[in-house]
Amino acid sequence: MTAAARMSEPMPRGGEAVLTVKNLESYYGPIMAIRGVSLEVRQGQIVTVLGANGAGKTTLLKTISGVMNPQKGQILYAGGDIAGWEPDRVVRAGIVHVPEGREVFPLLTVEENLRMGAFVRSDREGVRRDEEMVYSYFPILAERRRQAAGTMSGGQQQMLAIGRGLMAKPKLMLLDEPSLGLSPLLVKEIFAIIRRLNREQGVTMMLVEQNARVALEVADYGYVMELGRIVMDDTAPRLLMSKDVQEFYLGVQEQTQRGQKRWKQKKTWR
Repeated sequence: MTAAARMSEPMPRGGEAVLTVKNLESYYGPIMAIRGVSLEVRQGQIVTVLGANGAGKTTLLKTISGVMNPQKGQILYAGGDIAGWEPDRVVRAGIVHVPEGREVFPLLTVEENLRMGAFVRSDREGVRRDEEMVYSYFPILAERRRQAAGTMSGGQQQMLAIGRGLMAKPKLMLLDEPSLGLSPLLVKEIFAIIRRLNREQGVTMMLVEQNARVALEVADYGYVMELGRIVMDDTAPRLLMSKDVQEFYLGVQEQTQRGQKRWKQKKTWR
């Protein structure tokens, strides 16, 4: 699909544009990591960005959240261009980034981690209410609220990272590889909660994923990145049906899963 068609085609389910990225370029030293990326996220949507390792997905989120500065392009949010803002200013404006690898504070308890997520807020009663809201979505965190975060499983840390992000009361949440390193059962659970948070709490979300199938099953709209560029975009159901996506993303994942299953079976036979 051409860039003109992308920008003119009506978006599914969602209100006004929350985030509009235009012709964004970011570099690691002399190496261009994202190349003229343009996309849009509308109020109330889940938008996913798919792509293999090295496609530029994480760089895109880091640039939006202020961790990296772009060399070119615009990041339009809340009526202005936030390109180049410091990360804390981005958070205060309502954009929260849940990074790849979870990055919880390992020596702090679950409860302390959640309260760290609310550092930009001064409404103590609201913070308490939102803490209980997080526990209602992630009951295991309530059970382990006094436990050091670093002693929990990867799945529990991922839940904590998402919960900590929610404590900032975001208007837009950026999720980087929420399925990374998790079992298929936990991936299903995490994404079910992501969908619930979007539908029930109205949190607009932009997530980047290698697990194309699970991401497209919860998303409203999707973009595909290759070598720093957007090469395809459409509604999530249409991308799921796309032969290119099935061949290059879904097919590769299913072959990998079958290979892992066979390897486990061989180990059992031995």
